[in-house]
Amino acid sequence: MMGLRYSIFRRVCPRLWRQDEGAVLAEALLAVPFVTLFAAGILEFGNIFWERMQIDAGLRDAGRYLSRCRPTSPTYSANCSTATAKLIAFYGTQAPAEGASLRVRGWGPDLADITVIPVDADGTVTVQTAHLYETSPLFAWLGIDAITINSSHEERYMGW
Repeated sequence: MMGLRYSIFRRVCPRLWRQDEGAVLAEALLAVPFVTLFAAGILEFGNIFWERMQIDAGLRDAGRYLSRCRPTSPTYSANCSTATAKLIAFYGTQAPAEGASLRVRGWGPDLADITVIPVDADGTVTVQTAHLYETSPLFAWLGIDAITINSSHEERYMGW
């Protein structure tokens, strides 16, 4: 049966059978969408990991700041507070300039919450957060739900 179709095709379209000029175009039309989807997925996951690293760095900086001071201590100064620690986490500085950019888009004082667990019996301070990742339309098209980046950092209290 296969041989019959093959011979009919060769007799009806002999010129089309011998030409291979459109083969590359046909292969490209099949391969490019998959390669594009794969590349976009790699970039999207890379962005997720980058945001996670930035959040970890912010929490680490805030934890280090809080481990050096204790707001309830007699040596407490006006600059030593959880609000200052949050600014350090969000901006990388305790006094951000007007219009300063956040470490991670969408993760800031008005948009996210950092939980500070004060110095406990073990002498550690814990800083934690949960950030809802702003996905691209690629994830919605693939049916991937919202991604929440959870992070925490624990630092031993050292004092001033």
